[in-house]
Amino acid sequence: MLNASVIGSVVLLALASAAGCTAKPASDVAGDSQGDESISGVAPGRYFPDDAVWYQQVTDSAVDPGSGTVIGALQNAGWGLGKFQIDFSLDVLEADANTAKQDFTPTGDFYAPDCDQVPVPLPDGGNVEGETGYACTSGGDCHLLVKDAPEGRLYEMWRANVDSSGTFHGGCLASWDMNRVYGPDGRGNQCTSADAAGYPIAPLLFNADEVAAGEITHAIRFILPNSSIRDGAYYNPATHGTNSDGGGPEAVPYGARLRLKADFDTTRISDPDALVVVRELQTYGMVLADGGNIALTAQADTHTTAKWADLFDSHALIGIEPQDFEMLALGGSSIPLTFDCVRTAY
Repeated sequence: MLNASVIGSVVLLALASAAGCTAKPASDVAGDSQGDESISGVAPGRYFPDDAVWYQQVTDSAVDPGSGTVIGALQNAGWGLGKFQIDFSLDVLEADANTAKQDFTPTGDFYAPDCDQVPVPLPDGGNVEGETGYACTSGGDCHLLVKDAPEGRLYEMWRANVDSSGTFHGGCLASWDMNRVYGPDGRGNQCTSADAAGYPIAPLLFNADEVAAGEITHAIRFILPNSSIRDGAYYNPATHGTNSDGGGPEAVPYGARLRLKADFDTTRISDPDALVVVRELQTYGMVLADGGNIALTAQADTHTTAKWADLFDSHALIGIEPQDFEMLALGGSSIPLTFDCVRTAY
């Protein structure tokens, strides 16, 4: 996760973009309950209703006219660390009706009005990213991701830390309504979340159970070094951008969705389980969500039945290059970055 001046956004092909920052109602959710009875319209294993942008197939979606230029620049720059690697460090915790919520003290990584200051459920035995418990001892991003199905909310925090005294310190918290299909402007234009693009994180993580079952049915989160991300503007459905250390107009913008080409030579990937991810990248694609060095993000297997050690490791997709992708049509017009967050009314 980046600081307030470098926070970004991702892409939706099917939604019209909202140019400007006036508050307006997000779309309502229609349909019958399919999953947990307390989350209307949400299928088991998902975080939002099926109409959410993350679950839309992009197999036949149009390629952006600027795709060749953007992909060419990315090919010259390369992935972070020069390889298409996978990060397995982000956990998703499950809260139940008995999980106690705790108030937190905002840190310098909390930005108003972008972030939400509300009590957060902390499941027993849980942990933040890269740690065995809730203490952030490594100085890393320490994301805290909690799905509260009974309440119908997803809590995502950057730089969470419960210290040895039990005091809960928190950076930016985004509290997502899992009953809602968010519009192109998400939680609000110019507003960040626990991720640079202003997106939710958990719905974009692929996990070991999905791979073991042979199918991933959602877009995947990917990240790039800041120097490979376009400065000063973004496209919906991203709601925030970067204005520091970023790239020029040929760089990938927040709001971009990349699709692996249909003619990708799958013999370049030796692990058959990794081909599940290849098929997903051709069907749902990947969305630029944050700045960093490890390209793809998977969910840790702490709370899944299947385990990554039985599937593949972080190098399973190294044979994939930027030039194997195409950038899909960017949604609406480019939105100049102002950092003047106006939260969407809902």
